[in-house]
Amino acid sequence: MAAYETTRTAPFGAISIFRAVQGVSSVFATLSAWNDARITRKALSKLTDRELDDIGLCRGDIESLMR
Repeated sequence: MAAYETTRTAPFGAISIFRAVQGVSSVFATLSAWNDARITRKALSKLTDRELDDIGLCRGDIESLMR
């Protein structure tokens, strides 16, 4: 029966690279969420008051939905 040791340290700089990639990924996710909210806000703003009423919203609800 063979036994392997699985507790090895990470190579030099691996943690720093991992955190940098996480940071870039986080920025990308934040920008993507902001853009999605912007597009949704723009589309809702183009609707008439009657159309907004049909989906159960009013003009004042548009900004509060995006937060």
